[in-house]
Amino acid sequence: MLENDSILLRAVEPEDIDFLYRCENDTDLWRYGTTIVPYSRYAIKQYIAETQNDIYTDRQLRLIITRKDKGEAVGAVDLFDFDPFHLRAAVGIAIVGDENRRLGFASQTLQLLVDYSFDFLHLHQLYCTVAADNVPSLHIFEKAGFERCGLRKEWIKTADGFADVVEMQLVNRSGKE
Repeated sequence: MLENDSILLRAVEPEDIDFLYRCENDTDLWRYGTTIVPYSRYAIKQYIAETQNDIYTDRQLRLIITRKDKGEAVGAVDLFDFDPFHLRAAVGIAIVGDENRRLGFASQTLQLLVDYSFDFLHLHQLYCTVAADNVPSLHIFEKAGFERCGLRKEWIKTADGFADVVEMQLVNRSGKE
């Protein structure tokens, strides 16, 4: 359920500390999330040790995106802001390193995550917030069936001032929730 011919979505392992350190401290990705300071190896090590990898306990789930052909981590995908009553969660995807981008990993990851979220977790909906100028991400989410449902003006601070974000959601219409 969490893999296809190219990638595997797996739980975070202690051996992922260097990869997560690189991911969390990639300043190019900070503008798309809520991180504004570097993470220490110690903080990442604590996160790995303390996570239960249970969305109901942690109210989030992080999975490592692993290339099957090379056996190496290329990114992370998160279900976060999980609401067990309303059966919804936010989605975030980060592909680390230019050498791993534009190879279809994010699209494949999103499709696997949608299937897992709807068919196994029985969530009613997934949602995300995407920078309005992040055209590749908007395309990936739209390709997966997410619909634009709102625009937040001047929502994120950038080097040039403030930028808009697009709110997107995908409602489970399969009746399996």
